[in-house]
Amino acid sequence: MKPWMKNVRQVEPYVPGEQPKAFDVTKLNTNENPYPPAPGVIEAFQSIQADALRRYPDPSCSILTEALAKFYHVGADQVFVGVGSDDVLAMAFQTFFNSEKPILFPDISYAFYPVWAELFGIPYEKQPLDEEFRLVKEDYCKPNGGIVFPNPNAPTSILEPVSFVEEIVSRNPESVVIVDEAYIDFGGESALPLVDRYDNLLIVQTFSKSRSLAGMRIGFCIGSPELIQALQSVKYSFNSYTMNEAALVLGAEALKDETYFRETLKKIVDTRAEAVKRLQTLGFTGPAPMGNFLFVTHEKIPARTLFTDLRKENIFVRYFDKPRIDNYLRITVGTPEEMERLYQFLENYSKEKR
Repeated sequence: MKPWMKNVRQVEPYVPGEQPKAFDVTKLNTNENPYPPAPGVIEAFQSIQADALRRYPDPSCSILTEALAKFYHVGADQVFVGVGSDDVLAMAFQTFFNSEKPILFPDISYAFYPVWAELFGIPYEKQPLDEEFRLVKEDYCKPNGGIVFPNPNAPTSILEPVSFVEEIVSRNPESVVIVDEAYIDFGGESALPLVDRYDNLLIVQTFSKSRSLAGMRIGFCIGSPELIQALQSVKYSFNSYTMNEAALVLGAEALKDETYFRETLKKIVDTRAEAVKRLQTLGFTGPAPMGNFLFVTHEKIPARTLFTDLRKENIFVRYFDKPRIDNYLRITVGTPEEMERLYQFLENYSKEKR
């Protein structure tokens, strides 16, 4: 080992979904929205002046925070924005998880949680999901330095009711509870109304999924003014200009066209319902999905084999080589045409395997 290596921080990084470069690809592996952003977003993008790009963006991100506050009927001092929800979550880990007690999160969940905990030196304990891949709320009602979990969970796509979330928050008044709602728009009820009753609750969402802006990296959270002020203090101690001018303008514009937003969500939810039926006829089962993806296993064909053979045909899905879920695939809901290509491959494939 080179002498300077002893001072290098060693972490096991998060591994993002593959981004294939080929053209003839059916990409169902990273939960991107298959539809374009709202028309107004495209127009706003084309109207951005070059002069705006040579200047530093507004460090307070006011155009976006005010638009979010208006859309969600909260105060602007209750909103914090960042470079995707990953940035917001990482900032929240640094801000709120500073106890000697371990933070708690599910053992099958967003794989970035343990990465951040390791990176920032935060003690943590993974809480096992039950046999049906559901969170066990009693596991989150013990001494802790903070709690974070996705709802719907990923990669399982299982949603817990708001009453479940409230019980966890109410029983942990000394900890900050972060609910990661990246997929909540696809049919779930948000825990956002609880923010007015619990000053220790932080709701995190993203523009990457339901608003078709994964490429712009826009995330946000809503909580009490005290939580948001603490986040702002850490942000200004780290990087004042976290978001670029284009992202601020386009994010604010995306919130204006609610009709397009709802229409796009309906398309995805309808395609998801059809996918459940079609995949069941092909021998797949899995939890009832509440995100823009399905979490399925086949009755006979190993998931790793399916993943590899799908990839050979330029159909990309997500495979997790981890205990308990290594025989499942996560399949993003694409357009009806993309899903039909998947069904046709699986139908022919299953006949060949008989």
